[in-house]
Amino acid sequence: MPVINRIAALAPEMTEWRRYLHQHPELEFDLPVTSGFVADRLREFGVDEIHEGIATSGIVALIKGRAPGPVIGLRADMDALPIDEVTGAEHASLNPGKMHACGHDGHTTMLLGAAKYLAETRNFAGTVALLFQPAEEDGGGGEVMVKEGVMDRFGIEQVYGIHNAPNVPFGHFHTTQGPLMAAVDTAWVTVRGKGGHGATPHECVDPIVAITGMVGALQTIVSRNAFAMDELVISVTQIHVGTANNIIPEEGWFCATIRSFHPEVRDLAERRFREIVEGHAAAYGVAVEIDYDRGYPPTVNDAAKARFAAEVAREIAGADAVLDDAGREMGAEDFSYMLEARPGAYLFLGTGPGPGLHHPAYDFNDEIAPVGASFFVRLVERALPVA
Repeated sequence: MPVINRIAALAPEMTEWRRYLHQHPELEFDLPVTSGFVADRLREFGVDEIHEGIATSGIVALIKGRAPGPVIGLRADMDALPIDEVTGAEHASLNPGKMHACGHDGHTTMLLGAAKYLAETRNFAGTVALLFQPAEEDGGGGEVMVKEGVMDRFGIEQVYGIHNAPNVPFGHFHTTQGPLMAAVDTAWVTVRGKGGHGATPHECVDPIVAITGMVGALQTIVSRNAFAMDELVISVTQIHVGTANNIIPEEGWFCATIRSFHPEVRDLAERRFREIVEGHAAAYGVAVEIDYDRGYPPTVNDAAKARFAAEVAREIAGADAVLDDAGREMGAEDFSYMLEARPGAYLFLGTGPGPGLHHPAYDFNDEIAPVGASFFVRLVERALPVA
């Protein structure tokens, strides 16, 4: 695999960076150690400008090339997940209940590696804007950065990002032209009845029976309300109710995630969700409160930018290791907000076999970091060629 020689030489240093970040995971917008580490490295590299405190803990750093030209944005997310790590690695999380189970430590490392190389060589005409983003997992840091005006403030004209992909062959790139990942909505439903003794259910209004009826009926939205060819997923992921074996509880709640691509399907899912829950509430004689949150929009690649990014990836990985029509998936990403603001593309980079994302045994494969960094560098040099 033709990793850039200088970046290959940086591999041991990049591994040190990544493992330090892995040991110090932080959540959402509260990233003082992570963002401080990133800013320190950028100062060491000699980038031209460092703008801190964007979206609370985000950073935008600028590297100027050998001649004037357009501005290209490269994004890495920095936050971790609220998970207890079980990898047993020497560099395992030092923060109980927090771990980098999605590889954002690796994403940050890849962009830092590219930054060091680009600051040394500057073999491009224009400016690179390095976007180190907080709160991808929860909080929509990408949306906050866009709303704070980073695209206009720094003149960014196109934007790109990478996500690692366990169990995709090592070094293979997957993307698609157009919609890549789904919109994500979340619903919390609180159900209130009348509690009492389990031996006298006729004196109670049982929220458990109502909740189980609702959960079962919600599955008919996909199977009976949505067109079979429209992508839609509704998964109830939490049910919390009851405290003892002989008590009918007063109330309970459940939570669902709703994934879709098309606005009309998204609207259908919410309308039917509310109708089913409220209808069952009336039938069972319970009260309900529905908190339905419209979350990240679909992640939609610009077709031309996706083709261009795939061409660059083939220079790094080889023609047989790049799919630019890999299809859609129902995961979600707040990079979607950046792609709504500017044309660009998002790609998955295979890390080989191992535990999947968000698993407590997951660990980023350090061997892939030079591949991702080389991709970012070649992307800049191809997009902003020196005359």
